[in-house]
Amino acid sequence: MRIAISAVFFAALCFGAGRTLATQNESPPAAAPAAGVETAEPGWRLIMVEQPGCAYCARWNAELGPIYPKTPEGQIAPLERVELRETAWRAGLELGPAPVFTPTFLVMQGKTEVGRIEGYPGEDFFWGLLGMALRDAGAPLPAAP
Repeated sequence: MRIAISAVFFAALCFGAGRTLATQNESPPAAAPAAGVETAEPGWRLIMVEQPGCAYCARWNAELGPIYPKTPEGQIAPLERVELRETAWRAGLELGPAPVFTPTFLVMQGKTEVGRIEGYPGEDFFWGLLGMALRDAGAPLPAAP
């Protein structure tokens, strides 16, 4: 039974539960290269782990991709994109378990993962989860209203 439920959940994540987006096959907007993960000074960043064909990645790209860099969260934790199946970006980073689902958002302070959001639950939930992860880790984010 557990395997059947997991298979249905995995299929829903991979195929968007029957929903398709026009932007699914479009390439994501340009962002910092994966090589940018190696930074000289400790700072905040948000690493988005994605893969081609991910409907929820495409949804995030369409809904939040253009505005993320303009937000307080985007100013504190600039976005870096990496591919799920590539492993070179992980070198030298202190991460939790290897990401399995896409998108997975890793909140990084320097080379250490301090928070994680697995999946994209929609714009309202995303901002709340990201804000909590940044505040809990001590990021200088303005207080929530």
